[in-house]
Amino acid sequence: MITTSTSAGTIPSIAVTAGSLPEAWEKTVLAVWDNGIDVRTQYDKEGDSPSKDATVMVTVADPFAEPRIHKNFPGGPEELEAYRQEVVSGIHDHWIDPAAGKWTYTYHERLFSYCPVEDIRNPNTPKPFAAFDQMNYIVESLAGCHHTRRAQAITWMPSADPPTDDPPCLQRIWCRLAQDEDSQLVLNMNTHWRSRDLYKAWFMNVYALTDLQKIIADKLAEKISRPVRVGRYVDISDSLHIYGAYFDDAEKEVDKMRNTPFAQRAWDSTHPAFEMMTREAREKLAKDPDWYAKAKG
Repeated sequence: MITTSTSAGTIPSIAVTAGSLPEAWEKTVLAVWDNGIDVRTQYDKEGDSPSKDATVMVTVADPFAEPRIHKNFPGGPEELEAYRQEVVSGIHDHWIDPAAGKWTYTYHERLFSYCPVEDIRNPNTPKPFAAFDQMNYIVESLAGCHHTRRAQAITWMPSADPPTDDPPCLQRIWCRLAQDEDSQLVLNMNTHWRSRDLYKAWFMNVYALTDLQKIIADKLAEKISRPVRVGRYVDISDSLHIYGAYFDDAEKEVDKMRNTPFAQRAWDSTHPAFEMMTREAREKLAKDPDWYAKAKG
Protein backbone atom coordinates (compact mmCIF):
# COMPACT_ATOMS: atom_id res chain seq x y z
CA MET A 1 0.00 0.00 0.00
CA ILE A 2 1.22 3.51 -0.86
CA THR A 3 -0.53 6.66 0.30
CA THR A 4 0.55 10.23 -0.42
CA SER A 5 -0.43 13.61 0.94
CA THR A 6 0.56 16.94 -0.56
CA SER A 7 -0.65 20.40 -1.53
CA ALA A 8 0.92 23.27 -3.43
CA GLY A 9 4.10 24.56 -1.81
CA THR A 10 4.53 21.63 0.58
CA ILE A 11 6.87 18.67 0.66
CA PRO A 12 4.88 15.48 -0.05
CA SER A 13 4.36 13.03 2.80
CA ILE A 14 4.25 9.39 1.70
CA ALA A 15 3.39 6.20 3.55
CA VAL A 16 4.54 2.84 2.16
CA THR A 17 3.66 -0.62 3.50
CA ALA A 18 5.48 -3.74 2.32
CA GLY A 19 6.08 -7.31 3.40
CA SER A 20 9.85 -7.53 2.85
CA LEU A 21 12.93 -5.36 2.44
CA PRO A 22 13.32 -5.58 -1.37
CA GLU A 23 9.59 -5.00 -1.86
CA ALA A 24 9.79 -1.97 0.45
CA TRP A 25 12.76 -0.49 -1.44
CA GLU A 26 11.03 -0.86 -4.80
CA LYS A 27 7.72 0.58 -3.63
CA THR A 28 9.47 3.51 -2.01
CA VAL A 29 11.65 4.27 -5.04
CA LEU A 30 8.57 4.30 -7.25
CA ALA A 31 6.59 6.42 -4.80
CA VAL A 32 9.28 9.10 -4.51
CA TRP A 33 10.05 8.99 -8.25
CA ASP A 34 6.39 9.57 -9.09
CA ASN A 35 5.38 11.90 -6.26
CA GLY A 36 8.51 13.57 -4.89
CA ILE A 37 8.96 17.32 -5.10
CA ASP A 38 11.76 18.69 -7.31
CA VAL A 39 14.23 20.44 -5.01
CA ARG A 40 17.91 21.38 -4.97
CA THR A 41 20.40 19.97 -2.46
CA GLN A 42 23.66 21.19 -0.93
CA TYR A 43 25.52 18.45 -2.80
CA ASP A 44 24.40 19.30 -6.34
CA LYS A 45 27.05 19.89 -8.98
CA GLU A 46 26.67 22.16 -11.98
CA GLY A 47 24.32 20.57 -14.47
CA ASP A 48 22.64 18.19 -11.99
CA SER A 49 18.86 18.03 -12.05
CA PRO A 50 17.01 18.82 -8.80
CA SER A 51 16.44 15.80 -6.62
CA LYS A 52 13.12 14.03 -6.09
CA ASP A 53 12.30 14.49 -2.41
CA ALA A 54 9.57 13.60 0.10
CA THR A 55 8.94 12.90 3.76
CA VAL A 56 8.39 9.15 3.91
CA MET A 57 7.35 6.50 6.41
CA VAL A 58 7.99 2.90 5.34
CA THR A 59 6.56 -0.05 7.28
CA VAL A 60 8.13 -3.46 6.67
CA ALA A 61 5.86 -6.15 8.11
CA ASP A 62 8.59 -8.79 8.36
CA PRO A 63 12.16 -7.51 7.83
CA PHE A 64 13.48 -11.08 7.66
CA ALA A 65 10.93 -12.36 5.16
CA GLU A 66 12.37 -13.99 2.05
CA PRO A 67 13.40 -12.89 -0.44
CA ARG A 68 15.41 -10.51 1.76
CA ILE A 69 17.97 -9.27 -0.78
CA HIS A 70 17.42 -7.04 -3.80
CA LYS A 71 19.78 -7.92 -6.64
CA ASN A 72 19.80 -4.45 -8.18
CA PHE A 73 20.42 -2.06 -5.30
CA PRO A 74 23.58 -0.02 -6.07
CA GLY A 75 26.27 -2.16 -4.48
CA GLY A 76 26.64 -5.90 -4.00
CA PRO A 77 26.92 -8.61 -1.34
CA GLU A 78 30.48 -7.57 -0.43
CA GLU A 79 29.56 -3.92 0.13
CA LEU A 80 26.41 -4.96 1.98
CA GLU A 81 28.40 -7.14 4.39
CA ALA A 82 31.05 -4.47 4.94
CA TYR A 83 28.38 -1.90 5.74
CA ARG A 84 26.49 -4.29 8.04
CA GLN A 85 29.66 -4.91 10.03
CA GLU A 86 30.42 -1.18 10.10
CA VAL A 87 27.08 -0.56 11.82
CA VAL A 88 26.71 -3.56 14.13
CA SER A 89 30.36 -4.42 14.86
CA GLY A 90 32.24 -1.15 14.43
CA ILE A 91 34.85 -2.40 12.00
CA HIS A 92 35.45 1.17 10.80
CA ASP A 93 35.42 2.98 14.14
CA HIS A 94 39.18 3.38 13.76
CA TRP A 95 38.51 5.78 10.87
CA ILE A 96 37.22 8.37 13.36
CA ASP A 97 39.84 11.09 13.64
CA PRO A 98 38.39 14.58 13.09
CA ALA A 99 41.66 16.27 14.04
CA ALA A 100 43.26 14.57 11.03
CA GLY A 101 40.39 15.51 8.73
CA LYS A 102 38.95 11.98 8.77
CA TRP A 103 35.53 10.71 9.88
CA THR A 104 33.86 12.50 12.77
CA TYR A 105 31.68 9.55 13.79
CA THR A 106 30.25 6.18 12.82
CA TYR A 107 26.76 4.98 13.65
CA HIS A 108 28.29 2.17 15.68
CA GLU A 109 30.35 4.61 17.74
CA ARG A 110 27.35 6.84 18.44
CA LEU A 111 25.07 3.90 19.31
CA PHE A 112 27.49 1.80 21.35
CA SER A 113 29.83 4.47 22.72
CA TYR A 114 28.06 7.83 22.70
CA CYS A 115 30.36 10.47 24.16
CA PRO A 116 29.48 14.16 23.63
CA VAL A 117 32.20 16.71 23.02
CA GLU A 118 32.03 20.49 23.27
CA ASP A 119 33.42 21.25 19.84
CA ILE A 120 34.64 18.59 17.45
CA ARG A 121 36.72 21.22 15.63
CA ASN A 122 38.99 21.50 18.70
CA PRO A 123 40.68 18.14 19.38
CA ASN A 124 41.92 19.39 22.78
CA THR A 125 38.43 19.97 24.14
CA PRO A 126 37.84 17.54 27.04
CA LYS A 127 34.96 15.14 26.82
CA PRO A 128 32.53 16.03 29.62
CA PHE A 129 30.84 12.63 29.76
CA ALA A 130 31.95 9.01 29.79
CA ALA A 131 31.12 6.87 26.76
CA PHE A 132 27.64 5.37 27.03
CA ASP A 133 26.43 2.11 25.43
CA GLN A 134 22.93 3.00 24.22
CA MET A 135 22.27 -0.46 22.80
CA ASN A 136 22.88 -1.99 26.22
CA TYR A 137 20.55 0.63 27.68
CA ILE A 138 17.78 -0.43 25.28
CA VAL A 139 18.17 -4.08 26.29
CA GLU A 140 18.26 -3.25 30.02
CA SER A 141 15.30 -0.87 29.69
CA LEU A 142 13.11 -3.44 27.93
CA ALA A 143 14.21 -6.18 30.30
CA GLY A 144 13.23 -4.04 33.29
CA CYS A 145 9.85 -3.00 31.88
CA HIS A 146 8.51 -4.82 28.84
CA HIS A 147 6.05 -2.03 27.98
CA THR A 148 8.44 0.90 28.43
CA ARG A 149 8.37 3.68 25.85
CA ARG A 150 11.83 4.93 26.82
CA ALA A 151 14.00 2.37 25.00
CA GLN A 152 15.70 4.62 22.48
CA ALA A 153 19.13 5.67 21.22
CA ILE A 154 20.21 8.90 19.51
CA THR A 155 23.13 9.90 17.30
CA TRP A 156 22.96 13.69 16.99
CA MET A 157 25.43 15.88 18.90
CA PRO A 158 24.42 19.57 18.72
CA SER A 159 27.90 20.59 19.87
CA ALA A 160 29.68 18.64 17.17
CA ASP A 161 27.56 17.79 14.13
CA PRO A 162 26.16 21.03 12.63
CA PRO A 163 29.49 22.37 11.30
CA THR A 164 30.60 19.08 9.71
CA ASP A 165 30.29 18.33 5.99
CA ASP A 166 28.54 15.00 6.56
CA PRO A 167 26.42 15.06 9.75
CA PRO A 168 24.56 11.89 10.74
CA CYS A 169 21.54 10.92 8.68
CA LEU A 170 20.28 8.43 11.26
CA GLN A 171 18.94 10.36 14.24
CA ARG A 172 17.17 7.93 16.53
CA ILE A 173 16.29 4.30 17.16
CA TRP A 174 13.20 3.49 19.21
CA CYS A 175 12.18 0.01 20.36
CA ARG A 176 9.11 -1.35 22.10
CA LEU A 177 7.82 -4.80 22.98
CA ALA A 178 4.36 -6.16 22.27
CA GLN A 179 2.84 -9.63 22.57
CA ASP A 180 1.44 -11.74 19.76
CA GLU A 181 -1.59 -14.03 19.92
CA ASP A 182 0.56 -16.74 21.52
CA SER A 183 1.82 -14.32 24.21
CA GLN A 184 5.30 -14.31 22.68
CA LEU A 185 7.23 -11.06 23.02
CA VAL A 186 7.76 -9.20 19.75
CA LEU A 187 10.38 -6.46 19.31
CA ASN A 188 9.11 -3.59 17.17
CA MET A 189 11.65 -1.01 16.02
CA ASN A 190 11.40 2.48 14.52
CA THR A 191 14.28 4.46 13.06
CA HIS A 192 14.15 8.17 12.33
CA TRP A 193 16.39 9.79 9.70
CA ARG A 194 17.11 13.46 9.10
CA SER A 195 18.04 13.01 5.43
CA ARG A 196 18.44 9.94 3.28
CA ASP A 197 19.74 8.83 -0.11
CA LEU A 198 16.93 6.54 -1.22
CA TYR A 199 18.49 5.13 -4.36
CA LYS A 200 22.02 4.33 -3.18
CA ALA A 201 21.84 4.09 0.63
CA TRP A 202 18.36 3.07 1.81
CA PHE A 203 18.58 -0.67 1.19
CA MET A 204 21.98 -1.06 2.87
CA ASN A 205 20.88 1.15 5.78
CA VAL A 206 17.80 -0.95 6.44
CA TYR A 207 19.59 -4.26 5.96
CA ALA A 208 22.07 -3.29 8.68
CA LEU A 209 19.53 -1.69 11.04
CA THR A 210 17.19 -4.69 10.92
CA ASP A 211 20.17 -6.92 11.66
CA LEU A 212 20.72 -4.71 14.71
CA GLN A 213 17.04 -5.19 15.56
CA LYS A 214 17.62 -8.95 15.60
CA ILE A 215 20.74 -8.56 17.75
CA ILE A 216 18.73 -6.51 20.29
CA ALA A 217 15.97 -9.15 20.29
CA ASP A 218 18.48 -11.98 20.83
CA LYS A 219 20.30 -10.15 23.65
CA LEU A 220 17.01 -9.33 25.33
CA ALA A 221 15.84 -12.94 25.05
CA GLU A 222 19.07 -14.07 26.70
CA LYS A 223 18.69 -11.43 29.42
CA ILE A 224 15.13 -12.37 30.39
CA SER A 225 15.35 -16.10 29.54
CA ARG A 226 12.33 -15.83 27.28
CA PRO A 227 11.98 -15.89 23.46
CA VAL A 228 11.75 -12.52 21.72
CA ARG A 229 10.70 -12.42 18.08
CA VAL A 230 11.68 -9.70 15.59
CA GLY A 231 8.58 -7.72 14.70
CA ARG A 232 7.77 -5.02 12.20
CA TYR A 233 10.27 -2.33 11.25
CA VAL A 234 9.23 1.29 10.59
CA ASP A 235 11.56 3.67 8.77
CA ILE A 236 10.84 7.42 8.93
CA SER A 237 12.78 9.92 6.79
CA ASP A 238 12.26 13.68 6.96
CA SER A 239 13.95 14.03 3.56
CA LEU A 240 14.08 10.87 1.48
CA HIS A 241 15.50 11.69 -1.92
CA ILE A 242 16.79 10.46 -5.25
CA TYR A 243 19.63 12.75 -6.31
CA GLY A 244 19.41 14.31 -9.74
CA ALA A 245 22.94 13.09 -10.43
CA TYR A 246 21.60 9.50 -10.28
CA PHE A 247 18.55 9.96 -12.52
CA ASP A 248 19.96 8.09 -15.52
CA ASP A 249 20.69 4.97 -13.45
CA ALA A 250 17.55 5.30 -11.35
CA GLU A 251 15.31 5.64 -14.41
CA LYS A 252 16.61 2.33 -15.78
CA GLU A 253 15.89 0.63 -12.47
CA VAL A 254 12.43 2.17 -12.29
CA ASP A 255 11.68 0.78 -15.75
CA LYS A 256 12.68 -2.72 -14.56
CA MET A 257 10.48 -2.36 -11.49
CA ARG A 258 7.49 -1.48 -13.64
CA ASN A 259 7.98 -3.99 -16.46
CA THR A 260 9.72 -7.13 -15.22
CA PRO A 261 8.73 -9.82 -12.67
CA PHE A 262 9.74 -9.05 -9.09
CA ALA A 263 11.21 -12.56 -8.71
CA GLN A 264 13.92 -11.69 -11.24
CA ARG A 265 15.15 -8.87 -9.01
CA ALA A 266 15.18 -10.51 -5.56
CA TRP A 267 17.28 -13.16 -3.84
CA ASP A 268 16.67 -15.28 -0.78
CA SER A 269 19.42 -14.65 1.76
CA THR A 270 20.18 -18.38 1.44
CA HIS A 271 20.81 -18.16 -2.32
CA PRO A 272 24.12 -19.97 -2.99
CA ALA A 273 25.65 -17.06 -4.90
CA PHE A 274 24.73 -14.52 -2.20
CA GLU A 275 25.93 -16.83 0.58
CA MET A 276 29.23 -17.47 -1.18
CA MET A 277 30.00 -13.79 -1.81
CA THR A 278 28.97 -12.86 1.73
CA ARG A 279 31.10 -15.61 3.25
CA GLU A 280 34.12 -14.54 1.23
CA ALA A 281 33.58 -10.92 2.28
CA ARG A 282 33.44 -11.94 5.95
CA GLU A 283 36.68 -13.88 5.63
CA LYS A 284 38.45 -10.93 4.00
CA LEU A 285 37.06 -8.41 6.48
CA ALA A 286 38.15 -10.61 9.38
CA LYS A 287 41.72 -10.38 8.10
CA ASP A 288 41.53 -6.68 7.19
CA PRO A 289 38.53 -4.48 8.17
CA ASP A 290 39.62 -2.02 5.48
CA TRP A 291 39.63 -4.66 2.75
CA TYR A 292 36.52 -3.48 0.91
CA ALA A 293 37.46 0.19 1.11
CA LYS A 294 40.88 -0.64 -0.38
CA ALA A 295 39.27 -2.77 -3.09
CA LYS A 296 37.05 0.16 -4.10
CA GLY A 297 40.13 2.38 -4.31
